[in-house]
Amino acid sequence: MGVKVVKFGGSSVADAIQLQKVKDIVLSDPDRKYVVVSAPGKRYSDDNKVTDLLYLCKTHVDHNIPVDHIFQVVSDRFKMMEVNLDVNIDIGAELDEIKERLKPGVTADYIASRGEYLCGKLTAAYLGFDFIDPAGLIQFDEKGKHLAAETQKALSEELAKHEKAVIPGFYGSMPDGRIKTFSRGGSDVTGSLVAKAVGADIYENWTDVSGFLMADPRIVENPKPIERITYKELRELSYMGASVLHEDAVFPVREVNIPINIRNTNEPDNPGTIISDTPAVTNNIITGVAGRKDFVVVALYKNMMNSEIGFVKRLLTILENNEISFEHLPSGIDTVCVVISQKQLEGKLQDLLDDIEKRLQPDTIDIYEDMALIATVGLGMSRRLGVSAKLFGALTDAKVNVRMIDQGSSEMNIIVGVENDHFEAAIRAIYGAFVS
Repeated sequence: MGVKVVKFGGSSVADAIQLQKVKDIVLSDPDRKYVVVSAPGKRYSDDNKVTDLLYLCKTHVDHNIPVDHIFQVVSDRFKMMEVNLDVNIDIGAELDEIKERLKPGVTADYIASRGEYLCGKLTAAYLGFDFIDPAGLIQFDEKGKHLAAETQKALSEELAKHEKAVIPGFYGSMPDGRIKTFSRGGSDVTGSLVAKAVGADIYENWTDVSGFLMADPRIVENPKPIERITYKELRELSYMGASVLHEDAVFPVREVNIPINIRNTNEPDNPGTIISDTPAVTNNIITGVAGRKDFVVVALYKNMMNSEIGFVKRLLTILENNEISFEHLPSGIDTVCVVISQKQLEGKLQDLLDDIEKRLQPDTIDIYEDMALIATVGLGMSRRLGVSAKLFGALTDAKVNVRMIDQGSSEMNIIVGVENDHFEAAIRAIYGAFVS
């Protein structure tokens, strides 16, 4: 017998039908003792997430706009779930209390958190589990900074009193009792914190996808699933946009070597993807390929740059002074390129170039806009000969012009810069070269 912490995302708890699936999943394994839930998500494409409706209520209150009709939508949805699940927790009284607090001065964090709170109440009653309110357990300081050590102690002590429990995700509280939420997607963080607090054997994160795929299915037709991925590989791929997991949720469980299992509520028999520090035993050279569009490359050339002490330091200081973060910094003897998201440069590009010209006096500055970055990731790449040759050969065959190359020191990833227009073709070419 072990302990599993299971977290269900918004699509998994969207209505009574989805919660029936949740119940089947939880009760099918006696090790699934602690359940973390999000607020109900969309039931269909044109539907609204409960959290979005609650934020809208807050906006209406702030602008003295009647809020009754929006809150009624939220209220009807939870009351319908209570009836369809055949539980009685007097959800009406809970909703009345929330509505009573919908007045000027109510915090957005309190209102937004009520979707998780109410869903947690319903789910606990439906499963026959205890309900635990994370307020007072998941702790933040007076400035809203999460207190990891204090949270670990409080959660561990409280959860030890409950054999089986449901905990709402997304929120905790500050010293004065005010509700404080994590950023959007924070229910993943709550699940991770609970898993760490109880020393879980595994943290199952149930959503509407069956784990990670080796490439974006909108670009590559029927990409293969990733059965196992390391935290390092996940970090590289998620940075390039290939993530179904809130990044902050990785750190609490990784710290104590608890694996994460990404599962699909609608396909419960699919094993999904395991995330751990143990590499997969596989013949695959790469783990996955992912990328993002809309970057700008600022390329500087200066003769004898390598002998000019502090050149790169001054360049980074210029970026800092302009409040611009960079993505990559590939360099040569007399050249250095700064790769920056186009969003970072909105209204700042000319000022940046003026500062560079004034303080660094490069021989030339070239600007390449509308660039895409593609990361090919895999621990197995460092142990194989000819990986780079195969990758660039595939891009050549696809007539993709590579404008930039950057390989990590771990030899776990190769990043190439291509024009936005070649992005999809490059992804398909790299995937096709390494996945049969």
